[in-house]
Amino acid sequence: MAFAHRHLLGIAGLNQLEINALLDLSEEAVDISRRIEKKKVALKGRTQINLFFEASTRTQSSFELAGKRLGADVMNMAVKNSAVSKGETLLDTAMTLNAMHPDILVVRHAAAGAPQLLARKVGCSVINAGDGAHEHPTQALLDALTIRRHKGTLQNLVVAICGDILHSRVARSNILLLNAMGAEVRLVAPSTLLPADVEALGVKTFRDMRKGLDGADVVMMLRLQLERMNGAFVPSIREYFHFYGLDEEKLKYAHQDAIVMHPGPMNRGVEIDSSVADSGRSVIHEQVEMGVAVRMAVIETLAKNSLELGPEDLD
Repeated sequence: MAFAHRHLLGIAGLNQLEINALLDLSEEAVDISRRIEKKKVALKGRTQINLFFEASTRTQSSFELAGKRLGADVMNMAVKNSAVSKGETLLDTAMTLNAMHPDILVVRHAAAGAPQLLARKVGCSVINAGDGAHEHPTQALLDALTIRRHKGTLQNLVVAICGDILHSRVARSNILLLNAMGAEVRLVAPSTLLPADVEALGVKTFRDMRKGLDGADVVMMLRLQLERMNGAFVPSIREYFHFYGLDEEKLKYAHQDAIVMHPGPMNRGVEIDSSVADSGRSVIHEQVEMGVAVRMAVIETLAKNSLELGPEDLD
């Protein structure tokens, strides 16, 4: 079995074979999603619970659709209306959910490590849908699938990840995946938005957008996460866009066939200009489609693993 894991808590620790196994299955899921009849019965009779402590219409709806297309019974927990908002701890929630005997638990939480904690306390498979500024593994996988479909491979590609690296779990997961797959990763950002240990990430760093994009095959823009910032990380939005916003002039420095990506939601006029976001080089809407396919592949794989392998064989 190419991907013999019980959970997907992050990209860290996955190898090329495991990543490719998920991407290959995702390709099959793309075909399913484009059919008139989109239903499978792979998860018929299985239960998936989406537990989102942070609001995310895009990711939650993607996981919900993925589960339903696989035939699962999907429940979205309204955390704001639950006992969690009344003081129940995360461990209490884990015990409550475990008593419901779900098969898949999809978790998004503002605290790094929350999905890992839940995974140790529940008897089902756990998928990390984003934890703090730590990881967002399915986003990195859908980005990789999008890139592979356009470029044929990830190996030896130059991928420039630009913007708010410091607060981005998307950036961290993408760095881990792209490094594992043999791509050259560049981080382009002002010093205030780069992690202190950036050199240990195995990347090249640039403070100048034009130098960072020079010869890039993929330009991945990140949202400026103002809600996670305490203090002045950028002088002003206008100045940030001037130096680090992707417009047609800066994009000229990348390869002519370079694709433009963004995990969404986009702040137009902040990190990306509308003329670029809506251009033929943009694959942003395709990323959304690939998101459903990747999540179908991950859910199906973990559900299958839980049946084929005993608990002692799974991490």
